[in-house]
Amino acid sequence: MNMVQESLPARRVVVFDLDGVLVHSEHLWEQGWEKVSSSHGYAWTGENTRACQGKSVPEWSEYLGDLCGINGEAAGAAVIALVVGAYDRGEVPLLPGALELVQAAAARVPIGLATSAPREIIERVMRTTPLGAHFTVTVSSAEVPAGKPSPDVYLEAIRQLNADPTRSFGVEDSSNGIRAAAAAGLTVLGMEHSQYPVAADAAALTWRVFHSIPDVTVALVELLDGGPGA
Repeated sequence: MNMVQESLPARRVVVFDLDGVLVHSEHLWEQGWEKVSSSHGYAWTGENTRACQGKSVPEWSEYLGDLCGINGEAAGAAVIALVVGAYDRGEVPLLPGALELVQAAAARVPIGLATSAPREIIERVMRTTPLGAHFTVTVSSAEVPAGKPSPDVYLEAIRQLNADPTRSFGVEDSSNGIRAAAAAGLTVLGMEHSQYPVAADAAALTWRVFHSIPDVTVALVELLDGGPGA
């Protein structure tokens, strides 16, 4: 069986980020970092947020702990507890158009998730929203050697999906996420939010940067179907 599987040609897939692409949650992580750091006398900045976006939980926990002079694991646990609380209170909606984007992609190819969110958050999203019915694999950067901008989390999703990255697509909103997906060999569709603009070098790695999820959906469907945008 393994020999048969290995002989099959690698397939085309779409791999999505989670925070800021499918769920309205980027701000929650920033608020958590700000709250924990301020409680220990450190004034969190936008530069700190940009440094942490895309990092795995162990990576940003160590970064936060070092800034605040506290244990990194404790710092990370405090932030995650704040974000989990928001999920449990029903304060983390899907972004407008996210479900339609996922459904359109999943109707055409297998799809995966490559996210910096911890497994606890991934399972909450998959269990409590309609997204869970569509994903073939989900990978947290805490489960691979390095977080974004390292390509590790995307490479693992691609491996589990038995995919050819050169024929596949990634959808990302953060600069580090875009760098990671591009380094993994995917064609990247960028999704930019005004609060978190994409850095120029990251934007240059994308096929195109969009400013609404419906626009991403139209472009991705055309690419998958081999239409005008392909």
